[in-house]
Amino acid sequence: MAKCLIFGATGAMGSQIARSLHSRGQAVHLIARQPEPLSSLADSLSASFSVADVTDRRAVDAAIQAGSEDGQIAGLVWAVGSIVLKPLSRLEEEDFLSAFQLNVSAAALAIKSAQPGLTAAKGAVVLFSSVAAAFGFPSHAAIAAAKAGVEGLGRALAAELAPDIRVNVIAPSLSQSKMAAPLISNPAMAQGIAQTHPMGRLGQASDFSALCCLLLDNSQSGWMTGTVLPVDGGRGQLAAPLRAR
Repeated sequence: MAKCLIFGATGAMGSQIARSLHSRGQAVHLIARQPEPLSSLADSLSASFSVADVTDRRAVDAAIQAGSEDGQIAGLVWAVGSIVLKPLSRLEEEDFLSAFQLNVSAAALAIKSAQPGLTAAKGAVVLFSSVAAAFGFPSHAAIAAAKAGVEGLGRALAAELAPDIRVNVIAPSLSQSKMAAPLISNPAMAQGIAQTHPMGRLGQASDFSALCCLLLDNSQSGWMTGTVLPVDGGRGQLAAPLRAR
């Protein structure tokens, strides 16, 4: 069976997606930087894995090759990202370049490397943007610019790679994860941010994994490509209701 490649597999989102795909009978190949949690997750799913830094093109190419089954790749999930939150006065060129590399250029080059296998399997790609790409937040200039690039990349590749490969983008709001820990480690701050969402809570990895699985499944979403789907508790489009304190 052709495998789905999960980049960023040890993060909250990547690991939940891997578990969800596994529960649906989809073989996965897990890719992340940290060997110990990656090996542990792979053992729990009886999955293959590759240790790779996504900024190392040779390592990424080797991981993609290792995850190919008979030259076929069922899907590619780019659950890699960063949260660079600084006011413009504190941002340096490196902040913009690093955010762009992790979120956009490394993803594009991984898809380029996987293109033959994805084409052979009529596979699908899922990228992750952010509510910040379309809704302005202070101190988000670097990450908002990068995530807007993810959405542009997704649409451009969806057009270029059709009809053999579908490409879609999920745009979350803030969710429970290690990456978000600096923002939500304080319970009062976490609650305050949660209340800015009409749904009244922060996101969970499970909020995104089911949609990701659907977008990877040609039998369920075979006519969907080039879409950006917000999964953000309503944060990007709706005003939160007034709540009693």
